Amino acid sequence: MHKLKPITPLGGNTPRQDVIGTITITEVADQALASVAARRGQANVVRQKLSDQIGLSLPDVGNAADAAPFSAFWTGPDQWMITAPHESHELLASELKKTLGDSASVVEQTDGWCRFDVAGAGLCDLFERLSNAPVRTMASGTAIRTTAEHLGVFLWRLAEERIAVIAPRSSAGSLHHGLLAAAKSIA
Repeated sequence: MHKLKPITPLGGNTPRQDVIGTITITEVADQALASVAARRGQANVVRQKLSDQIGLSLPDVGNAADAAPFSAFWTGPDQWMITAPHESHELLASELKKTLGDSASVVEQTDGWCRFDVAGAGLCDLFERLSNAPVRTMASGTAIRTTAEHLGVFLWRLAEERIAVIAPRSSAGSLHHGLLAAAKSIA
């Protein structure tokens, strides 16, 4: 019998946390992810169903939304990434597909992405070394697709001094290295 054990994107048994000066970099491994793409002509139906069924108002271009325990950020025209705690929504994609039916294409994304939450007073200085995203003008509740450490990422401004970086899981080590190097350069 197989005895499989989940590991974090960085290969650990528990999420890693690094503190460098005023910056804290935390590997986030407790969120389920699912992408939702409205089918042609169905964007309003998708928005209405998610609002009615789970209380989540899908965000417009460049924004994010929160309706605990769900969150979402815009990823493209009529497309969103939706998150929820893995512990209570391990089958998030299936739940969303049941809610949305044929109005949207829903794809499980949990193990395809990694997430690092970066927090601290030097946040903007750090990201200005990694990305050309306008982090100083990003308000809480906004999200942008950009590059960081030569990788395609989403930057999601969670609070004034906290940004989530979401990237392909296969790039977790490279992204983490870049975040650490940038944090050390401003420490």
